[in-house]
Amino acid sequence: MSEETPLPIADPTTTQSIFDWLERFAACVRAVDYAAARPFWHSDIISFGTYQELIHGRARWTEMQWDNVWPRTADFAFDLAHTEVLISADGGTATVITPWTSTGFNPDGSRFDRPGRATIVLARQPDGRWLGIHSHMSLRRGVPQDSHGNRPVKAH
Repeated sequence: MSEETPLPIADPTTTQSIFDWLERFAACVRAVDYAAARPFWHSDIISFGTYQELIHGRARWTEMQWDNVWPRTADFAFDLAHTEVLISADGGTATVITPWTSTGFNPDGSRFDRPGRATIVLARQPDGRWLGIHSHMSLRRGVPQDSHGNRPVKAH
């Protein structure tokens, strides 16, 4: 049997920079602020989401995913205590495996827990910042897909 190399777990400094990225992006989701969220993601992102099997481009992702989720939910946050960050050998690409929480709304306005999980791939840019190039977010099994909140979009 051949030996495996260890998982490429990110060092604490890299992990903290990515946790900061996650927290700042989650704040945009909570605020339903598309304009503030857009710079976190590559314009040609390739993603999967609850409402689309495969999405090419940030504009389409915003239309097909963000519009269908962010205004209809609340309290979005990544669970950083249970988040893992893997880093490429050259430090240029990171993969984030993270659970998240949010609140959904039933048609009568009552709330329900709406947890899920995400895999996010980030690419380090020449200026050192992280830019999302792939996202796959999904709800935990058994969680209703439909949420009926109606929060305003702060900025398109």
